[in-house]
Amino acid sequence: MITQLRRRSQITLPSDVVKKMRLQEGDNLDISIEEDKIVIKPVIVIDRSQAWFWSKEWQKKELEVDKQKKGGKIQKASGKKDLFDKLGLDKA
Repeated sequence: MITQLRRRSQITLPSDVVKKMRLQEGDNLDISIEEDKIVIKPVIVIDRSQAWFWSKEWQKKELEVDKQKKGGKIQKASGKKDLFDKLGLDKA
């Protein structure tokens, strides 16, 4: 697919590319240069205040919690007394 560089360095992505990559107006695209190629990748921009959640370490912990949920190792408590009872603790 060939497209043309327009005024103000603009290009139009071919509709086949947009459909295949499921791009929508307003999506963020990362543009980089690899050797003699221009590489365009769709990216999701995460607010800095939420970046901790998406760290490798935190996502590893999230996966562990999911495994524990599926394995029945996590229980729900109906209140503080129920929680302390399930933990085998006296109310403080």
